[in-house]
Amino acid sequence: MPLADPSGAGAPIILTALMGAEDFAWADGLRRAHFPAGRNVVPAHITLFHHLPPSLLPELAARMKHICAAPPPLAIVNGVLLLGRGVAFDVRSDGLLEIWHELADAFTGLLTPQDQAHPRFHITVQNKVEPSAARALADSLKADFRTRPLKIAGLAAWHYREGGSWDLAKKASFRSARILI
Repeated sequence: MPLADPSGAGAPIILTALMGAEDFAWADGLRRAHFPAGRNVVPAHITLFHHLPPSLLPELAARMKHICAAPPPLAIVNGVLLLGRGVAFDVRSDGLLEIWHELADAFTGLLTPQDQAHPRFHITVQNKVEPSAARALADSLKADFRTRPLKIAGLAAWHYREGGSWDLAKKASFRSARILI
């Protein structure tokens, strides 16, 4: 069903951190392999904010550009998380947390309760499966898991669409970073 406003002006905004090309290929490959095919409508990502008001897009775009003028934040994939009906990789990054705090402070009073809560950054590679299937994948991934660096290449703002798909609204690359979407 098409949106009444195809420009995205009325669609909530999701803000994500974008991974470097190699890390994205790894994470998105796992997501394609383990996410139920009919429900995998967005690429692998790291969500910073889940539901920003669409009216914030111009200010958010300016803030993204300013933030990305700096070098990219350091990040690591720190472990495997069992989500009950899915599996994700835990992402640790003091730099991403600083970006989240900066934007949360700037948008105080406009955030949903979910976006006001302290974030737990992660990359979901499976969701909406039976708990036993999620446990099996988590156990398999934990068996071979090693902490690894994760390249953060930029930030992206997306319009959330009915049915769960996203349309890119704005993106910004960190200095010296290449983004593949």
